[in-house]
Amino acid sequence: MKLVGSFLLSFGVIFVAELGDKSQLMALTFAARYRALPVLIGITIATAIVHAFSVLFGAVLAVSLPTDAITVAAGIAFLSFAAWTIRGDRLSEEEGRKAERNNRSAALAVGFAFFLAELGDKTMLATITLATTEGWIGTWIGSTAGMVAADAIAIIVGKQLGERLPERAIRVGAALAFLAFGILLIAEALA
Repeated sequence: MKLVGSFLLSFGVIFVAELGDKSQLMALTFAARYRALPVLIGITIATAIVHAFSVLFGAVLAVSLPTDAITVAAGIAFLSFAAWTIRGDRLSEEEGRKAERNNRSAALAVGFAFFLAELGDKTMLATITLATTEGWIGTWIGSTAGMVAADAIAIIVGKQLGERLPERAIRVGAALAFLAFGILLIAEALA
């Protein structure tokens, strides 16, 4: 049952964190240039690799630190993610050009771009945080699936509508979710 719980929590947190994120903007850009399937394959492979390292790092932290301290730190991290989400992410001109000009294997181009973009991103940090208190397998699968699902929406939107979701509403909703998770974790640790 812990596997299902950690999967669902990780899926939900990362899905919400990814909405309006720079990676989702990259997915939109790639989807406008390449077929949807190679874009989705590249995103999935890169995300699975980055989140595997994130979960491993989080699991090591969980073993070496006291549980209450981890939970408070996780709560504070989620409050930081809320502030980061409100601030928002944007693609730089260089990142946009890279997403548009690489005509080699689309899956490879997308995978490489996503791998680099996710290093140190809030979804990577959220995955590390979740792995400190949740099961590592469920966290890895859930966080990967959550990110791929959110980016799949961007691909569909990029392909079908050619428009982005209302950015401000997404940022506010994601920030509120992070704020709620952060408060709940801190309250749990202090109880």
